[in-house]
Amino acid sequence: MSELETKSPGNFIRQIIDGDLKAGKHDGRVHTRFPPEPNGYLHIGHAKSICLNFGVARDYQSGKCNLRFDDTNPHKENIEYVDAIIDDVKWLGFDWQDRLFYASDYFQQLHDYALELIKAGKAYVCDLTAEEVRDYRGTLTEPGKASPYSNRTVEENLDLFRRMKAGEYEDGTRVLRARIDMASPNMNMRDPTLYRIRHGVIHHQTGEAWCIYPMYDFTHPISDALEGITHSLCTLEFEDHRPLYDWVLNNISIASHPQQIEFSRLNLQYTVVSKRKLTQLVDEGHVSGWGDPRMPTLAGLRRRGYTSSSIREFCDRIGVTKAENSVEMGILEACIREDLDRNAPRAMAVLDPLKVVIENFPEGETQQLEAPNHPKDEGMGKRTIAFTRELYIDRADFREQASRKYKRLVTDGEVRLRNAYVIKCNQVINGPDGEIVELRCSYDAETLGANPQGRKVRGVIHWVSAPEGIPAEIRLYDRLFGHPTPDGDKGVRSFLEHLNPDSFKVAGNAVVEPGLAQAEPGANYQFEREGYFCLDQQDSKATRLVFNRTVTLRDSWQKIDRQKG
Repeated sequence: MSELETKSPGNFIRQIIDGDLKAGKHDGRVHTRFPPEPNGYLHIGHAKSICLNFGVARDYQSGKCNLRFDDTNPHKENIEYVDAIIDDVKWLGFDWQDRLFYASDYFQQLHDYALELIKAGKAYVCDLTAEEVRDYRGTLTEPGKASPYSNRTVEENLDLFRRMKAGEYEDGTRVLRARIDMASPNMNMRDPTLYRIRHGVIHHQTGEAWCIYPMYDFTHPISDALEGITHSLCTLEFEDHRPLYDWVLNNISIASHPQQIEFSRLNLQYTVVSKRKLTQLVDEGHVSGWGDPRMPTLAGLRRRGYTSSSIREFCDRIGVTKAENSVEMGILEACIREDLDRNAPRAMAVLDPLKVVIENFPEGETQQLEAPNHPKDEGMGKRTIAFTRELYIDRADFREQASRKYKRLVTDGEVRLRNAYVIKCNQVINGPDGEIVELRCSYDAETLGANPQGRKVRGVIHWVSAPEGIPAEIRLYDRLFGHPTPDGDKGVRSFLEHLNPDSFKVAGNAVVEPGLAQAEPGANYQFEREGYFCLDQQDSKATRLVFNRTVTLRDSWQKIDRQKG
């Protein structure tokens, strides 16, 4: 059984489906759908819904899952988002085969069902302004009052709706509303809007064919029914919309009646998943775009180096419940750490280079050493690394004086170079301003793969050959926000106040081992002792490698989280 064929953990939705199948409901079929609106890029919250809907279809014999675009608001939607969503769902590992649909595919049928409601006296054209509609709707404790236009005759409503469709009226002057119950305790049932007028837009699928567009609460149940969906899985904010979902289907001549089931949305700490707030981050330049590696979008996570398997694993771990909860960012980071620890080849990169001269190694000579690509997986093979007279180590790996707890290089002390020799620091060279610019060292030629005789070495550090190493830009990404609930802190005026100023730093003078010149865009590596990184898919060039930090080797936020908890 392949990774994608592995059955997801059980949950209350699967229990409902199991019961439906046992009872012979929906003719024994299981058919789900993932219905994004193409008004932005998919984020980690969408991944939960994608994995749930496609996972359910996968796990039940002959199960199906549609990808359907809820494209009824052309003012906010465009083909860029359609293409990005298709790409993201594919990247996540799911295939809808020939079941790609658009709500706009059904515009004529939706229009005809609206006519059915008008003819049955269950819908009317209303001339109230949007503000007046809100005033007439009432409050949670007070019933609404009927629109003065709710008693129009069927003939008048048919004529007005026809003229709306013909483009005779301006935006906002008229809407089509359902006639239900203005005293209902459920605000969604107080004569909701079914159609509104939208001029001056070109729909990415239908062009200028329509100037009236159906509302989501009218479109969604009909689209589900037309596609033969059996279980319409959506997040909890739609629970109060379920009576309207059922009302629409119960009052038109459509045979199929899908079952809406709600589950809790993903609330991930240290980020925001509101499309409005993500759009604000992009539009105001707080990030470089929807694919910024700090964004919780699938495009951003992918560019940062997250793998599709790690995101699927994350969705399995957090599970599916009806209870709202807050998921720790550490769970997502643990999933990618575990994935890359198993699968990412190792390499060495020096982020803040300090030059080391091995005085007893011949000038101009290069020794090719062998190093495993993965210490726990021999199947990944080995690589060669160049050992030369001049090397770079990380500046943080040297101190002129240090306590015994410091396990790296000190003056007159020894340390092992990873996959190479033991070296000793004999002299420190300072520049005019006193900064250390070079270390003069010696190496023990008998210590390649062997411990030195009669003495203990402090520790192991990474390194790169100075003449053979390749300059690189290494981008050190971290959590975008410094507060676990940036959009839930009532003590600040805006969630933007919690932006983490250290979420993006650049090591612009880094040097990496020469083998990385052959890295493919998006390829993952563990830079030994530094963290997990990937070659940037957009900015990296053959003349200038750019690596993005995916995640650190250890959870550096764990202590902060405990203190805030």
